[in-house]
Amino acid sequence: MRVFVTGATGFIGTAIVRELIDAGHQVLGLARSDAAAKSLVATGADVHRGSLEDLESLRSGAAAADGVIHTAFIHDFSNYGPAAEADRCAIETLGGALAGSDRPLIVTSGTLLAQRQGSLATEKDAPNPNFPRKSEEAVLALAARGIRASVLRLPPSVHGDGDHGFVPRLISIAREKGASAFIGDGLNRWPAVHRLDAAHLYRLALEKSSAGGRYHGVADEGVPTREIAEVIGRHMNVPVVSKSRDEAADHFGWIAHFFGMDSAASSAQTREQLGWRPVRPGLIADLNAEHYFEDTAEAVSLHG
Repeated sequence: MRVFVTGATGFIGTAIVRELIDAGHQVLGLARSDAAAKSLVATGADVHRGSLEDLESLRSGAAAADGVIHTAFIHDFSNYGPAAEADRCAIETLGGALAGSDRPLIVTSGTLLAQRQGSLATEKDAPNPNFPRKSEEAVLALAARGIRASVLRLPPSVHGDGDHGFVPRLISIAREKGASAFIGDGLNRWPAVHRLDAAHLYRLALEKSSAGGRYHGVADEGVPTREIAEVIGRHMNVPVVSKSRDEAADHFGWIAHFFGMDSAASSAQTREQLGWRPVRPGLIADLNAEHYFEDTAEAVSLHG
């Protein structure tokens, strides 16, 4: 298949591009800069210049492909509403270009959108209607029109070498504050997946998905946040402490709300439907790898 990939040079997108090429697919990657285009060429992918805001570039890229994987998102949490609207428009445009065919569109979402506090989120759970990101609603609207669009939900921690998401932020906070913290008793859970396992799932979804399908890219159903804090504390040689919910905002900043959630999620249905079997290290094993702390030792020593 010739696959159009948005976000093709991102942390997850680069792994997807490699997975697709290694499996014999051709990749057409969206690039908004010369640097991104050069990176894509180095992987063996073809380049399609454009951006999420350039709907015509999305339309023509999808029209030239046998399937689409959409991972790009404008990660501006200070301007989240417009970013969510841009994503919705992008999904509608990509799906419209595939109308009248059986070509698949795989759209990225998150397990937190299906979160039910204190219980295990599953693929059957509908997205929270109060959340500003409307990716899944857009997919369902496309599926209702007969377009083979589906959703792949990722957990809050997609980890691996090169990670620049939640876990590196927790490490940075521990460095800044001189302590690695959890909230309350630290028994609330975070699901996670290694980015290479996630990339493999994207390929399986591309090849096997059904219209309106929901898939969960979850390897660890729920790692207690206290365990995450303990690993960080041990590697950085800082104390591990509990913060009350009132103290959490001051310690963690904007990430406090997410780190305090009990957000366990299952991928049982995804594994059964697509035959996905994650094989890469889990979150705790990966956190114990040195790549997460290569800069930390120097940073801690500079502060005495």
